[in-house]
Amino acid sequence: MLRTDAVRQPLHSSASFIALNALGGIAVLGSYFYGVMLYTGDAGAAWGGVPDALRPLYIVSMFTAAAGYFPMTAYVLFGLSRQVRLAGGLGWGAFLALYALILVPSALWMPLTFAHLEAPSPGLWLLIRLVLFAVGFASLGVLTAFLTADPPGAPKLRRWAIVGAVAFCFQTAVLDALVWPVYFPA
Repeated sequence: MLRTDAVRQPLHSSASFIALNALGGIAVLGSYFYGVMLYTGDAGAAWGGVPDALRPLYIVSMFTAAAGYFPMTAYVLFGLSRQVRLAGGLGWGAFLALYALILVPSALWMPLTFAHLEAPSPGLWLLIRLVLFAVGFASLGVLTAFLTADPPGAPKLRRWAIVGAVAFCFQTAVLDALVWPVYFPA
């Protein structure tokens, strides 16, 4: 059931969140399209030295993280009141910052990775690591926000959002930020 107080909130806050997700989503998908379809080098090199045995885990996790993004986002839009209070006294607007910190660096990861493959440099490697940590940190922030939201809003949607956020955090904060860099050539 949708929260009526969430629906009656000012349109500009929801519109900004929707626009951020639309533009950010296009940028992320565009960067992946570039990497998979248009990159003239070896796109498989983006795996670095990730062992073949770990790749199925990555692939399943990528799809579950992508699927988890939808209930996360639906919960922010339809399950939470715009007057919600989160950990640290933050309000609903914190989601704009957290999602921007997920989407902008996510759109940069693949182009930076391929630039590093073409011309490796310590600065580029550091930037890639910062991008991955930013996304992982923001995804953990979204999960924390869901767990601390007061009032929590739409119980069923909240449960799905938390499950989605856990899947998203596993991909971004664990596999991408911590595991992948160990196997990727610096």
